[in-house]
Amino acid sequence: MSELLFYEDIHPGLSFETPGLTVTDAHIVQFAGLSGDFFALHMDDDFARSLGFPRRVAHGLLGLILLDGLKNRAEKSFASVASLSWNWNFRKPLFAGERISGRLTVAEKRLTSKGNRGILTLALELRNAQGEILQDGTNLLLVRTRAVEPGAA
Repeated sequence: MSELLFYEDIHPGLSFETPGLTVTDAHIVQFAGLSGDFFALHMDDDFARSLGFPRRVAHGLLGLILLDGLKNRAEKSFASVASLSWNWNFRKPLFAGERISGRLTVAEKRLTSKGNRGILTLALELRNAQGEILQDGTNLLLVRTRAVEPGAA
């Protein structure tokens, strides 16, 4: 079980790694089915090669959602309420068979205008097993404070 961090437990500069995951063909096909994105780059090796890639490329958003899931399985987790926004960059292609993991760093924190929740600015990186950054960006995450009980407005 991960250590649950409330707003008061978190400080800018806090950083940790996520566990890893190997991306599979099944991830790509299931994401295509769920999203409706059957663009040939993601589904056809020959088409991907015609664009200069060695094989088909996983959806960029698949990398983002896998990282978000890995974040929630890390040794530390935030007492999250909701994601408020994402600012995301796709740096390098992600392929089936690659092992990925993430790094999270708390860049900033502030209380909401009501003062009963906190907003974290998280800097995140999605890396492959060679340590290359495939994707990176920021996420604004609404988190609970210790002063507010779950379910309270």
